[in-house]
Amino acid sequence: MNLPEVWLRGPLPDVPALLQPVAHALLQAREEVTALMINFPDLLLWERLLTRSGAGLASAGFHLQHLPGVLDRLLTYTRAEALSDAQLIYLNAEGQPNGQPSSVLVLAFSDQIDRAIAQLIATDPATLTDARGVGRAQLPATVLGLLVHAAEHTMRHVGQLSVTVRVVRG
Repeated sequence: MNLPEVWLRGPLPDVPALLQPVAHALLQAREEVTALMINFPDLLLWERLLTRSGAGLASAGFHLQHLPGVLDRLLTYTRAEALSDAQLIYLNAEGQPNGQPSSVLVLAFSDQIDRAIAQLIATDPATLTDARGVGRAQLPATVLGLLVHAAEHTMRHVGQLSVTVRVVRG
């Protein structure tokens, strides 16, 4: 059965009204990644596409590692926390083949979506305009700005993953 996109299925329970679009986008991303990666050959996971100029575009493996990592980092900033050593190690390893099959990478992304939804549910709407610093330079952002960017950035990589998977599959 074909369901409408997540945002057309109604409000999500317990997610604050202003954060419904963020939750919808993240859940949509999970559905699209899961469907896209069904029967994807792990042999192609780290294939990089070349542009006419010879530049290499990111592999499916990179996107599958980056999606949960960047979402985790952005959510950390919304909580006004610094990145942990483990997060920095993960960041530095993004894009490096680690022997994990695509199914494990998809599951890691799905688990991160669950953690993100739990954080959205726990977010007090009164904090959405609170200032947050991003990165070592503590660039200015707000809780809402970080959450919206987390959804937008996730969907951007889902789009790139979709193209990469379709092209490398032939």
